[in-house]
Amino acid sequence: MLVIVVEGDELFDEEKQEFKQTEGFLLNLEHSLASVSKWESKYQKPFLESSDKTPDELLDYVTFMGVGATIPRDLVNELTNTNLMEINRYIESSQSATTFGVLPKRQAYRGEVITSELIYYWLVAYNIPFECEHWHLNRLFSLIRICNVKNTPAKNQPRNEIAQRNRELNEQRKAALGTSG
Repeated sequence: MLVIVVEGDELFDEEKQEFKQTEGFLLNLEHSLASVSKWESKYQKPFLESSDKTPDELLDYVTFMGVGATIPRDLVNELTNTNLMEINRYIESSQSATTFGVLPKRQAYRGEVITSELIYYWLVAYNIPFECEHWHLNRLFSLIRICNVKNTPAKNQPRNEIAQRNRELNEQRKAALGTSG
């Protein structure tokens, strides 16, 4: 979860010709499957595949990121550029200690448009509890990817590939240790 602190500010009201103090507030945000699902329900297009989002659509997504409830749009409109950059860094972070080495291409997802319903299908297919819909979306994708890898039968490598890999590893070790074998 990301907590954004928006400080109060002093503004001048042109109509009343007086200064007005706005109150600060806290926003509790989560980039999750639940948030994506709400956005897709409103816009009826895939959130993850749509690179042509308007600024209005992006700010609407922030309203749907509210923990517990949708955040009023007037509060989202008060966010500064610094706040929005912090939200973007949070959305892009992995939120996981899991790293992936070289894995086969994403064969299971090839040609599919990823929507919230497809992700919910993966939760069902891998017996992942629905409580995970509130996890950071990238963390949830890591779990789904691990389930996919662990459920894929291992391919037997041809003997010549194994021998070549072992030769390369031995050469690297000899070079690192400065020995001749």
